[in-house]
Amino acid sequence: MDAQITGPKVYFYLFGNESMPITETMRNYWIVMAFILLLCVFLTHRMQKVPKGRQALAEKAVQMIDDLVDSTMGEGFRSFSPYIMTLLMSSLLGSLATLFWMRPVTADLNTTLGWALITFALITINKIKYHGVGGYLKGFLEPIFVMAPLNVLSEVATPISMSFRHFGNMAGGLVISTLLLGALQALSHAVLGFLPVPLLQIGIPGILSLYFDCFTAAMQAFIFSMLTMSYVGAAKD
Repeated sequence: MDAQITGPKVYFYLFGNESMPITETMRNYWIVMAFILLLCVFLTHRMQKVPKGRQALAEKAVQMIDDLVDSTMGEGFRSFSPYIMTLLMSSLLGSLATLFWMRPVTADLNTTLGWALITFALITINKIKYHGVGGYLKGFLEPIFVMAPLNVLSEVATPISMSFRHFGNMAGGLVISTLLLGALQALSHAVLGFLPVPLLQIGIPGILSLYFDCFTAAMQAFIFSMLTMSYVGAAKD
């Protein structure tokens, strides 16, 4: 329980170097990435001119992401569809890992901060692409030059707020579920200690799991992806 609340465990160090740890989050994320890879191979194996079955499902998912990118980011951003799909699947499945007795990768700030920094880089690259270096720097002086410190702070706050929002929701749900599970176990032993199983742990943790593990995971994955599309799309204006 302590490991679940305090942070991901370190399994071993690469080449014996303590600055290069292999953590529980890294292990779980490798599992998630392997699952996504196998899922893609399964859905696209032996593709045909007339889609049916799993191929039709895959093409429907791609079309939905393309439509979402077009409606959120505008025209000319269709090339971002693969990244948005990858981000959405990584976030969703990384959070749902808890259903398979693994610590969710999104409950580690390093994960969400890494995604947010990629988003920040894409925002900066697109602003320079559409407005040039001079236009990008000039944007910090609008509407008047005295706003420059606040504009810089707002720019830096974007990846920080995105990462902490996603991390906070998933880590908070993990902590609440773990503490409640432990409390119900202790209460069950104290009140119904004559039973062979902690009866009070049945029911309530499952309901909480539906909210924190499923609903919150889906919502946070969608919100993070939508914010990425909105921020990057707005860089063109």
